[in-house]
Amino acid sequence: MFNKIRLWKNQNNNSSALRENIEKVKKLPVPEHVAIIMDGNGRWAKKRALPRIAGHHEGMKVVRKITKLASSLGIKTLTLYAFSTENWKRPKNEVDYLMKLPEEFLGTFLPELIEENVQVTMMGYKDQLPVHTLNAIERAIQDTKNNDGLILNFALNYGSRSEIIDAAKKVLNDYKSGILKESELNEESFSSYLMTSNLNDPDLLIRTSGEIRLSNFMLWQLAYTEFWFTDVLWPDFREKHFIDAISAYQNRQRRFGGV
Repeated sequence: MFNKIRLWKNQNNNSSALRENIEKVKKLPVPEHVAIIMDGNGRWAKKRALPRIAGHHEGMKVVRKITKLASSLGIKTLTLYAFSTENWKRPKNEVDYLMKLPEEFLGTFLPELIEENVQVTMMGYKDQLPVHTLNAIERAIQDTKNNDGLILNFALNYGSRSEIIDAAKKVLNDYKSGILKESELNEESFSSYLMTSNLNDPDLLIRTSGEIRLSNFMLWQLAYTEFWFTDVLWPDFREKHFIDAISAYQNRQRRFGGV
């Protein structure tokens, strides 16, 4: 009985501390665009002697919590690295499950996203995705297109090097066609050829699981982004950790090469 009371008190104290920290970060400017590399699902499952897909299922629950928190904080864009162009190399059963996750996630969460005024978008190569995966994504995009709150942007079958090469090809074609003059090519105009042409570059990048690399994620867009790394595996990532990342961002000075 006493252990249950102690656990209840700890949970209440933790909730109270979280609410206080949320109110603190709300008093300062929050990043407009947060990008997250959600890493560690497989290791989380392995530590518990579970199949890797169990880690992905648990990670999906975290996406829901962090999306709601980001929306409540007034963050404008949340980009989640859900599946890279290199992830096709993983075992077939794991890939098949990952391709089912958008259906499962959006099938249950879409009504809440609509109610929360969240707009779903996607960047990545759609032509390689299974029909059922693409249908789930496109339905969510269609059903939330008139929302003007948080943009929940899934990077699905996305690879930054391919994105940059494709952008360079489009620039070359427009130059050859006379649409684009050489004098008009600069960082801003080149960015308009990328998959993120309608989004601001990320202000903050979060990567979980202790890995300290970009893994072919938004290489152009992250040029002046603040990075925040944590050893916490994605299924163990909580609202507290997200607030810690925002707080760390708020305590940095962004000089963009200046002084």
